[in-house]
Amino acid sequence: MTVIDESRRASDADIALFEVEEVTPRTNTPNPGDTAIGARRTLRSATLDERFNIIGALVAAIALATLLFGWFTPLTGAVGWVVVAFVSFIAFYSLLVSLRSDAQEVRDRIMTVLLVSAGVVLFSALVFVVAYTIIRAQDALPHLNFITETMQLTGPLDPLTMGGIQHAIIGTIIQISIALAITIPLGIITAVFLNEVGGRFARFVRTISDAMTALPSIVAGLFVYAAIIQLITHQRSGFAAAMALTVMMLPIVIRSSDVVLRLVPGNLREASYALGTTRWRTVWHVVLPTARSGLVTAVILGTARGIGETSPVLLTSGITSVTNYNPFAGPMISLPLQVFDFVKSPEPAMVARGFGTAAVLLLLVLGLFTVARLIGGRGPGQLSDAQRKRVAAASAEDMERMANAGSATPVAERRKPAHVASAPRLPETQPEHLPKEPSQ
Repeated sequence: MTVIDESRRASDADIALFEVEEVTPRTNTPNPGDTAIGARRTLRSATLDERFNIIGALVAAIALATLLFGWFTPLTGAVGWVVVAFVSFIAFYSLLVSLRSDAQEVRDRIMTVLLVSAGVVLFSALVFVVAYTIIRAQDALPHLNFITETMQLTGPLDPLTMGGIQHAIIGTIIQISIALAITIPLGIITAVFLNEVGGRFARFVRTISDAMTALPSIVAGLFVYAAIIQLITHQRSGFAAAMALTVMMLPIVIRSSDVVLRLVPGNLREASYALGTTRWRTVWHVVLPTARSGLVTAVILGTARGIGETSPVLLTSGITSVTNYNPFAGPMISLPLQVFDFVKSPEPAMVARGFGTAAVLLLLVLGLFTVARLIGGRGPGQLSDAQRKRVAAASAEDMERMANAGSATPVAERRKPAHVASAPRLPETQPEHLPKEPSQ
């Protein structure tokens, strides 16, 4: 027997094995037999029993709280009524659920109610703050001059048809832009250093950033006032206020970005290193794009911390009633400081201007958040509608091309394994370097 014959027999065995594997099914579905299939349950809707438990417990709690506060006891107050009604609702709901469920399900339902109640309370508080501010600002917001004019020629006794907050809007945009221009690159680079480099110094930097997260805002204002105003500029300015906001925003951005970069899977970095790339290219092309949405959220948190600060800018920016476009010379007021200056006046018109300024600040923050979400809100792997259409068209073209290529390939060649089909055919003649077979 020659080496050529052994190679041919091995190839035929591989082809036969491939044909057997192609015919034999790999998965066997068990026969359910006479086992009854239960009814399908929708996870996004409640059953009739669950609705009865919730509505019945709610009605019973309201009735009990009303009887206690109006008939049986001398209890009074809306807050006390809400607390008693909520505790009664928990008790009645637990009783109704325990009639048809075990203890584990009762605890699960109670925790669900508590978590949902906490979310409702937080959302209600947010809605109350926004609604109350806008309602109190309805006297000042309808006037166009409130956005396009300044308070240079307006006094406390002048009507709302005179004066505005244009200077405060421009000052806020300039100050927060300078702060973001410093905070975003410095914060993200620091977070990359903490995650990608590490070491003893990285632990020290992380400890300092965590400690600065709880830094009082008035301390940041005093630091900038002593380090920049007293030693360098010798005057309050928008740049000094931006530095104070940077001190408040930087720890938030560093800490949030650090947490986001930790969530990037390590196998993505390993795959990039396995392809022979460098560390900085891995960070720029793999780590940062994967954590893009989380980094945008970190910047949003830092912006929300800085744009509403009053104490740092009170010590560093100064108060003015005219528009100042130069952040390095002269006082430059911001919206939070303008709110403080308005509401400390006893005049109703000035208080209305203060609530109007607060409403404009809320709308400005909402606009910034919307723009940030549009820029980087999609997570890794999430495509837009146009991108999904292009991917679907490319997949259809690839499928058609593979179908055409498969139809042109002979059937015998398609049934062979890849390593057999691509293996070079051995020559029919025996090579000279092999020993000759002995003749019979």
